[in-house]
Amino acid sequence: MGKFTRRALIGGGLVAGAGAAYGAYWLRKRPAAAPLGFDVSPEERAAAIALLDKYPAIDSHAHPGRTFARDASGLAPLLKVYKAQSGFGRRTAGDMREGHLAAACFAAVSDFNVLNLSKGKGLEARRPFEEGEAWESYKIQMRNLKRLADQKIVTEMLSTESLDAARASGRPGAIWTVEGGDFLEGSVERLNEAYQDGVRSITIVHYRTNDLADAMTNEPEHGSLTAAGDDIVRGMNRLGMVIDLSHMSEAGAFRALELSTLPVLFTHTHISSAHSYHPRFISLELAKAAADAGGVIGAWPSGIEISDLAGYADRIFQLIDLLGIDHVCLGTDMDANYKPVFDDYRRLPDLVALLKRKGMSDAELAAFLGGNFLRVWRANEAARSA
Repeated sequence: MGKFTRRALIGGGLVAGAGAAYGAYWLRKRPAAAPLGFDVSPEERAAAIALLDKYPAIDSHAHPGRTFARDASGLAPLLKVYKAQSGFGRRTAGDMREGHLAAACFAAVSDFNVLNLSKGKGLEARRPFEEGEAWESYKIQMRNLKRLADQKIVTEMLSTESLDAARASGRPGAIWTVEGGDFLEGSVERLNEAYQDGVRSITIVHYRTNDLADAMTNEPEHGSLTAAGDDIVRGMNRLGMVIDLSHMSEAGAFRALELSTLPVLFTHTHISSAHSYHPRFISLELAKAAADAGGVIGAWPSGIEISDLAGYADRIFQLIDLLGIDHVCLGTDMDANYKPVFDDYRRLPDLVALLKRKGMSDAELAAFLGGNFLRVWRANEAARSA
């Protein structure tokens, strides 16, 4: 793909002038399944399932059932359509069980109310928040997420030690996260309350540049983290909440890495190169800095320059070749991704079978599927209890 400006291509493979096509895709509840691009024998699939039952797989970033859209208010017309097609968490949880996925991060979306699909630009903020709106939206979304646990659709996971109980329950484990720190409004007190609500990770910025940092798909306003952003990074370290730097401008992300005393995540991205540029990809320099600090990059199956699950397997190996097996994890953006080539958790055994066929050992698969994410979470937990 040729090089595009930041404003020409955001939100997942959106070429300037093709915003209508992007919206048409994103507003379909369940598009046609992406092709596998390979065949899996019954024996390979059975071996993959056995491995998944032995080594827990955890998705570091997902929106199962698009729960974040339920009960949202103040939406742009197109996002009202999206809201009407949301709320299928029970179905996705069933897919997780069938695919032998142990757990996923269920992400609220802090700036959803103010976003819009714009022609030639993709997702961007269309208006400012009303007073108190971001916080109220967060509370609504958290209630809806927790309802999934109350209804025994998932099992809430508040610590790494909760994983065994989740697996024993026969239900997918659910780790509460928030994409976008807008709801905090720069307040460390609200950060404390979010932790008490069960939130264990926050993506500091999403598509709206907020009072903490610049979004990577927008023109810079702050140039780095703001003073409030610095405070939130320090506060997250203190609480043992995992920092997610996806969607953040490079300058802000480097500042966060400088400040953080604990490993961080980029839960859903890929690495830009001379032959593969996208505004949602990060530089190799930034990825290596995160890895050197013990962090992990989530392999993102958005259909940018790949068109099937086999292409996603290649992308995973690219990340491993550049960063090492200890610094790559699963980060699907499930149910809210653009043209995902991994679009159904029931296909996880197929992916595992292909990775194994391509030479990934059982130990390496265990690290990629869940071990690396758990290591980062445990490191952050330990800092809180220290």
